[in-house]
Amino acid sequence: MPQFYFDIWDGEALVVDEEGLDLASRRAAEIEAALSLADIAKQREPLASSDGLAINVRDADGPVLTATFVYEKVRPVN
Repeated sequence: MPQFYFDIWDGEALVVDEEGLDLASRRAAEIEAALSLADIAKQREPLASSDGLAINVRDADGPVLTATFVYEKVRPVN
């Protein structure tokens, strides 16, 4: 099974994944990144950082994908 690494950008710092996960495919890594990103976003204060929240996924060959969480506050329409 391929090894995937999930580096987390929290808007202020990059946390590099040194251990990684053995997953069956790139699609499995994509799903893992999306679920992890949603879980991290749920634990944060709204608009805690204007620099965003992202998970950069890589394998032994380099970058695979970036999953980004975008929070946009819209003023209510009167």
